[in-house]
Amino acid sequence: MNVLITLLHYAPDLGPAAPLHTMLCEGLVKRGHKVTVIAGVPHYPSGRVQAAFRGKRIRYSVENGVEVIRLPLPSLDRARLSKRLLQFLCYQVGATWVGLGRREFDVVLVHNPGLLAWLPFATLVTFRRKPAVYSVYDVYPDVGITLGIFRHRAIKAAVASLERFCLKHAVTVQIISDSFRPGLRALGVRDSKMALVYPWVDTKLIRPMPHDNPFTQEHNLGGKFVVLYAGNLGLSQGLEHVLTAAGQLAHYPDFHFLFVGDGAGRQGLMAEVERRGLKNVQFLPFQPHDRLPEVLASADVSLAILRRGIGTSSLPSKIFSAMASGRPLIISLDEGSETWNLVMKAEAGLCVPPENPSELAKAIVLLKEDRDLRERLGQNGRIWAEQHHSALSAAEQFEKLLSGAILAKKQCS
Repeated sequence: MNVLITLLHYAPDLGPAAPLHTMLCEGLVKRGHKVTVIAGVPHYPSGRVQAAFRGKRIRYSVENGVEVIRLPLPSLDRARLSKRLLQFLCYQVGATWVGLGRREFDVVLVHNPGLLAWLPFATLVTFRRKPAVYSVYDVYPDVGITLGIFRHRAIKAAVASLERFCLKHAVTVQIISDSFRPGLRALGVRDSKMALVYPWVDTKLIRPMPHDNPFTQEHNLGGKFVVLYAGNLGLSQGLEHVLTAAGQLAHYPDFHFLFVGDGAGRQGLMAEVERRGLKNVQFLPFQPHDRLPEVLASADVSLAILRRGIGTSSLPSKIFSAMASGRPLIISLDEGSETWNLVMKAEAGLCVPPENPSELAKAIVLLKEDRDLRERLGQNGRIWAEQHHSALSAAEQFEKLLSGAILAKKQCS
């Protein structure tokens, strides 16, 4: 197959999506397919373009067999919705322009939301009459409404309209969670059109390692019980509740809360730590991808947390990295959500209600005091990640979805 993929984030961009996309593309190449990616220049999560990628030119490269086309984007403050939308618009125009010049491709893989994907989807899929698989990582407009980002009726309707267009014209809609089904049904997608492919992780790179490693030593984490949150410090997580739990545990001398990442909420969180005088909280920037195993190994416990109402329409991919690292999870999000049920099924961690710092603190103390439980949950998570969330498995599943989309399009012609 000759596969064209439109997505905003590709390595060396930061955040959880870029390595997932990169692994998938390279996995498809290893399976004998030609893959072309149209991505933005690295700018996540702050919105500020990495220094090495600034400028107005389109960049072409071949990386591990993948043809990568990186589009220039304005370097902006991603915390402001208007600035983020401007970046989205620039990407859409650039992806459409570049995509129209690609004469040969059999199928298109497009990543949502329609806010980001509509124009290239309309031109490269609908206008060119190519089959498409539409990947849904968050249900729009639901997630924006829950966060209070989409407040006006006209905006909600516009976002839903863009999403419906892409969902309607895709041959297959790939989802990462069964909990997405109700929201997508409301947008007119029938169940038979949805295909579940869970997020994946590089289980060869991310593996159980000793707590005492170079990252631990560099940041004076030795002898501490490290509670790690690694990822986007954004608006949907509700990380202020972690700070409250840290305050409740401040009298324990060896508890240490480590935030590794960046995002729209980072400055506010750091200011809140200063205001509360918390001495057991530390912030570090995103680390290079090859250091991720050390970062995850520095933890005794890894956190995944979302605000109430977000967990039913989102699945944090960070839980799979934590599982692969052999560290136990504590998740704080909606009970009965896909993430909650998956962690319980894998027996890989403890689940507490969202926005409940006291229950979060109790779970942390329980794992601190019960080493056998901590090790058992970590081992269970590693086994689950290897069996169900390898990059090889993801490439195989996407190969079937993409080839199936080509076949279905031919049958309809």
